[in-house]
Amino acid sequence: MTRTLLAGALCALLIYGFIEIRPLLVGPVLSVRTPTSGAHYTDGIVTIAGNAQRATSLTLDGSPILPDQDGRFERSLAFPRGTSILTLAALDRFGRKVSVTRTIYVP
Repeated sequence: MTRTLLAGALCALLIYGFIEIRPLLVGPVLSVRTPTSGAHYTDGIVTIAGNAQRATSLTLDGSPILPDQDGRFERSLAFPRGTSILTLAALDRFGRKVSVTRTIYVP
């Protein structure tokens, strides 16, 4: 009886440990809602918005972006005529990096 309880408690502890450590093993997650790649912006004003999870730093072409407490971010920028390539990068506390690239066009 005691062995069964001990084995059950150990299994529960291992499952709990795996659930807690999984986000640390996965690394940062970055999703960008806008802009979509290949989008055209006639006025040149582009809103960059999305969500970053488990990230200690977030940058847009090397410039920092500050997300809110839930990881959401939004920034509006003016771009010159022509094609622009935007690179968003999220870095976690272990140095793992994930990036998303979007290409936009201003006629």
